Amino acid sequence: MSRVSANPNGVLALLVVSICINYIDRGALSVSAPLISTELGLSPAGMGILFSAFFWSYASFQIVAGWLVDRYPVKWVYAAGFLVWSLATAATGWVTAFGWLLAARLALGIGESVAYPAISKILVRDFPEERRGFANALVDAGSKIGPGLSTLAGGLLVAQFGWRSLFIWVGLLSLLWLLPWVRWTRSEPAQTVAGGPAGPSMLTILRRREAWGTCLGMFALGYVWYFLLSWLPSYLVNERGFSMEQMAVLGSLPFWAMALATLAGGWTSDLWIRRGGSPTRVRKTYVAGGLLLCGAAMTPAALVSDARLSVAWLVAACVALGFFTSNVWAVTQTLAGPLAAGKWTGVQNAIGNLGGVVSPLVTGWIVGATGSFLLAFLAAAVVVAMGAGAYLGMVSAVRPLVWKEAEI
Repeated sequence: MSRVSANPNGVLALLVVSICINYIDRGALSVSAPLISTELGLSPAGMGILFSAFFWSYASFQIVAGWLVDRYPVKWVYAAGFLVWSLATAATGWVTAFGWLLAARLALGIGESVAYPAISKILVRDFPEERRGFANALVDAGSKIGPGLSTLAGGLLVAQFGWRSLFIWVGLLSLLWLLPWVRWTRSEPAQTVAGGPAGPSMLTILRRREAWGTCLGMFALGYVWYFLLSWLPSYLVNERGFSMEQMAVLGSLPFWAMALATLAGGWTSDLWIRRGGSPTRVRKTYVAGGLLLCGAAMTPAALVSDARLSVAWLVAACVALGFFTSNVWAVTQTLAGPLAAGKWTGVQNAIGNLGGVVSPLVTGWIVGATGSFLLAFLAAAVVVAMGAGAYLGMVSAVRPLVWKEAEI
């Protein structure tokens, strides 16, 4: 079996840091939204377009990214994507018009589209089933620490120095990650890339009911996650009356809680499997149960009158979502196997992130039409419940699928 590195744990550490940077970069617009909307005179619907625009390119390029990481050395595919998204972040700090801001968001989505297909390709190859949950949980924790840092440190930076400084410094400093990645990560041997089987096609993957179950479940995650990532700062400032400084602290709490929950979920699920639990029961318990509990906590978060109690319910919702995210990619990686991990992840993330396209737009429309976030929270709760149903009804067993020779 070929490996990207002789030290998979070291590469895993770099992946965790990269996904943390990934989410800092994509979340910077949310933190800056109250100031950007004022400076550029943008309505809630206009901000919704900007939040959504990232996902137009991010979702559509997942298919390309999945094909690339299954076909070419993942080290260089990921490095190229990282370079593009870091430069797009830095460029955002210099834009002066809506059109240029929109273009920067589209470029950011193209660059970041390589992340999850590349990570799945590495983890399914270098980590066995009983270790894969925690490996994925570490990566997922990075995706929660990123928004936490973006909201906390970014919010304080924006309050003191303005929103442009956040984008410029985050984008340029992120480029330092490329130095250890290029130096310490080895490329796969040439015969692994060009001489091995190409794996099943995208159409073959999409003929599987299990693929659609994971894709619809991912859509539910995309909807609720990007609802929070895009609109939580504005919700806390505009509807709950917090200052930018208060928002920076309280708005980061759900993300810290989710990071801890995903680590706990990854560790306990792997422990359960090592002690004899079937991957099907373990993984589906975490993914379906996490989505259902998240939806159950979203509604009271919008209904309670006390602003700090609302934050507490949001923390509870994110804890539940963390148990889902700790196992969601382990399910996909087990089903797909090494031959299909990149493509399946690309397809799943493409369809899943359509939730990121829909959610910001729907939320912007709801808030603009009603002047309240209540219906937006209720819509998110319904979507995650439907996602749990997709996992329970369409993914019958979590075990490696057998790809026929004619399909490869």
